Amino acid sequence: MDIDKRIDEIIDELVEIRRDFHKNPELSQREHRTQGKIREYLDRWGIENYPIADTGVLGIIKGNKGGKTIGIRGDIDALPLDEKSDVPYRSLNPGVMHACGHDAHTAILLGTGRILKELMDSEKSIRGNVKLFFQPAEETIGGAKRMMDEGCMEDPKVDYVIGLHVQPYLEAGRVELKYGKLNASTDTINITLKGKAAHAAYPDKGIDAIVMAGSVITALQSIVSRNTSPLNSVVISLGKISGGIKNNIIADRVTITGTLRALDEEARQYTKDRIVSMVESIAAGYGGEGITGFKKGYKALINDDEVVDVIRENAERLLGKENVDFKEHPSLGAEDFSYFLDAAKGAFFHLGCGNTLKGITAPLHTEHFDIDEKCLKVGVRLQVENVLTLLGK
Repeated sequence: MDIDKRIDEIIDELVEIRRDFHKNPELSQREHRTQGKIREYLDRWGIENYPIADTGVLGIIKGNKGGKTIGIRGDIDALPLDEKSDVPYRSLNPGVMHACGHDAHTAILLGTGRILKELMDSEKSIRGNVKLFFQPAEETIGGAKRMMDEGCMEDPKVDYVIGLHVQPYLEAGRVELKYGKLNASTDTINITLKGKAAHAAYPDKGIDAIVMAGSVITALQSIVSRNTSPLNSVVISLGKISGGIKNNIIADRVTITGTLRALDEEARQYTKDRIVSMVESIAAGYGGEGITGFKKGYKALINDDEVVDVIRENAERLLGKENVDFKEHPSLGAEDFSYFLDAAKGAFFHLGCGNTLKGITAPLHTEHFDIDEKCLKVGVRLQVENVLTLLGK
């Protein structure tokens, strides 16, 4: 089978599929139409599939018995934004938009699955299996974990897992790779400072939780600047503070919430411990009480070098070395693909979707975001080759 020729034959259909998803975006945990359309396409192409994680889909392509099992992930949910671009496939759902490229990810995964199904049916020498993870709720609760909890990586057990994300700062036809650390872990910080209320005219009768909060906020910044190696990255961002009852009453309670981001588990745990210690000590120094809690988020996304090597070699051969970039620094943004990497070797990479000449340059998560649809063909071709290479391992 001539893979390039076959992709050329189906690319117009993939473009229309992507545009249909773009016109009909659905928010996290509400991807019911999206789920139905994905299953409709998979059924049409003879790919076994099941609903998973409520609104997601798990597709399975079985080759000859034995061999590896490869998982490929594409997220499917949209964002709560009003689209401002004047394109024929503009969102028909007010206040909802595919502003993060998940419509492209879905179309690429569908195209990849279709080509691999035809290959494995026609070339009986291909051993192994492929799983297609159409993941819901990437933008909110972490649909990857829900898929994991429902057994997507088992029966058969996944040996390698790969994923991609479109990036408008890269021209279509280019890819960006990163060995090792790619995305940060993320946790929510919840701090409660308890003091004692008193009349503002008699501050000595109370314990001022607002003054306490000022010291805590200032002190926590020193964890990054003085307790963390400058060769590692940690971010503590406090985004909300509330407290007090009235302008002439000493506040007896203040709550502070924020986020913690780190690039490895050691730094993540160390920073949590320092936050707890500082909050307790500072509050006690003022005669009050400080309580810290954390809502655990995603782990850091750390690529496996072996799998990055596969993607690099395939990208350089298919696209040319001049079109393969290497990301210098990790992103402190989070990505729940990290859950899949807990269970199997894998890698996540960036696929160019921008086109400066066409004015397709708007960043992700903005009202004018769009893609150069050339990236769909590039994504399918590269993912097919990545899977075939990993099956061969």
